[in-house]
Amino acid sequence: MNPLLKVQVLAQRAFGSSARQLRNKVPEAQKLFQEDNGLPVHIKGGTADVVLYRATMALTLGGNVGATFRSHHTNSIIKCSAMKTKITTIRLQEVKGQR
Repeated sequence: MNPLLKVQVLAQRAFGSSARQLRNKVPEAQKLFQEDNGLPVHIKGGTADVVLYRATMALTLGGNVGATFRSHHTNSIIKCSAMKTKITTIRLQEVKGQR
């Protein structure tokens, strides 16, 4: 069989009317998210939404804590290094009698 003919037959089968029909689930989802049950919209989807929300919040908080710690730690090292340099300079000046 000609390869181009095979492609044509496969395309007809895939896009033809005999292909399975998919059911539209959008109206069901709209009802779920629009009902007034007191839950925020980001949790109405069920357990998967709750887990995803909590994981996102944990990563966000962890990242902020880590960034704050790293910033504070880096600034401490810079200040400590500057103090050591200043102390060393003063001691060298004392040894040389310049002070």
